[in-house]
Amino acid sequence: MLIKSATLITASDTFRADIIIEGEKILELLAPESEVSRLWTGEVLDAAGKFITPGGVDPHTHFDLPMFGTVSSDDHYTGHKAAAFGGTTTVMDFVPLEFPKPGANRASFAHSVNLWREKAAKAAVDYGFHMNLTRWDDALAAEFPALLEMGITTLKVFTAYNGRLRLSDGDIFEALRRAGELGMLVMAHCENGDVIEALIAEALAAGHTSPEWHARTRPAWGAVEATLRMAAMAAQANAPVYIVHLNAGGEADMLTYARQRGAPVMGETCPQYLFFNEDDLRRADGAKWVCSPPMRSAQDNARLWQALADGEIQTIGTDHCPFFFDGTQPITYEGKKIAIPGKELGKNDFTKIPNGLPGVQDRLPVLWTYGVRAGKISANQFVALTSTNPAKIFGLYPRKGALLPGSDADLVIWEAAQQVTYDVAHSHQRTDYNLYEGWPLTGYPEKVFLRGKLIVDGERWLGKAGDGQFLRRAPGEVL
Repeated sequence: MLIKSATLITASDTFRADIIIEGEKILELLAPESEVSRLWTGEVLDAAGKFITPGGVDPHTHFDLPMFGTVSSDDHYTGHKAAAFGGTTTVMDFVPLEFPKPGANRASFAHSVNLWREKAAKAAVDYGFHMNLTRWDDALAAEFPALLEMGITTLKVFTAYNGRLRLSDGDIFEALRRAGELGMLVMAHCENGDVIEALIAEALAAGHTSPEWHARTRPAWGAVEATLRMAAMAAQANAPVYIVHLNAGGEADMLTYARQRGAPVMGETCPQYLFFNEDDLRRADGAKWVCSPPMRSAQDNARLWQALADGEIQTIGTDHCPFFFDGTQPITYEGKKIAIPGKELGKNDFTKIPNGLPGVQDRLPVLWTYGVRAGKISANQFVALTSTNPAKIFGLYPRKGALLPGSDADLVIWEAAQQVTYDVAHSHQRTDYNLYEGWPLTGYPEKVFLRGKLIVDGERWLGKAGDGQFLRRAPGEVL
């Protein structure tokens, strides 16, 4: 196929070119109206007046994740389909650490990954895994090389969720050292679990149960100090760390402070921390905005935007982990009624609201209008933050995140002038609400290719379950 007369936007350049796709790969980039293009006799797609970006790479998603007696409402098919409609063709999911059988005295990486591979057999876009590291012992440490052999080069640790997911600082330090020796990357959820537990107990004792108390019991200072603490441990372990979902302006300050002093630390933020704040939790439907870490302030929104513009933050993921707002009422998805218990589980107690938001489809279109078109980031920064940098950090570049000969033909053709009033009806995320309900967008993905196959054509879904491939990753770059 020849795609002609498009404007290509990469992480570094914007230029007009024709693209030849052969099979699953980009074969060649040609100057517009080159002799090859003029004499082409095969399939032609005219993209004049449109622009093309590499398929988005979302480094942070949670599909089919059990939580609070329910499960996130997108699985590895529905969430992938939604990703594709938003221009994302590669997603990275987190594997919970599981015990091989009831009563087993230790968990196993191999068993956990196999369970998640089975869940992901219905994948509709390409995907990779991160491994949650929520226990620490010598036997697990000995399994790190086996993870590498499985193509999983990243581990996630938590400084919160006491008694469930959290490791001690000493265990995190040992994990960093072991990972660093093998060229692996540790990812970190940074909050102060001890402070959170104390404040939640006080809030409930005082009868504070509304959604805003989810934020008030998880103060920004805890995220700020935990981010610096994690960066300091990475520096002392001489091993890189990637801070997930930066949500407070002070975290960006700490990230920059550490990087200026040579600490091998990188950071990710998410759209919800750029557009929403604690006031949204005070709304009548505030449970829709409950996620961890929580929304902060308008000042935090502004500082994170500035950090993106200044190159202080390396990626934008989504932390996509959707739940129904009212799981007692079914919605229709692909012609079938479905209802999954959701945020109504915590209507009288904020601690029982499933933590998570939809976002995997929203990320690129919303950031294009309210980031690029609004002048907050450049088009090239948009591609770097949402595609190229994640591909580099997570060992997928230049197969993913690039418009280069030999790269996978993951292409998004954008209709720059398309006007969309975004809402839950427009979204393909399998839930009953959208955070960006009624937002006007200008510029929207028109066609999306996954390894050379057209899977989204306007509102037509041409993909299918099983189209996605598991991506065995090599160690990535420290940006």
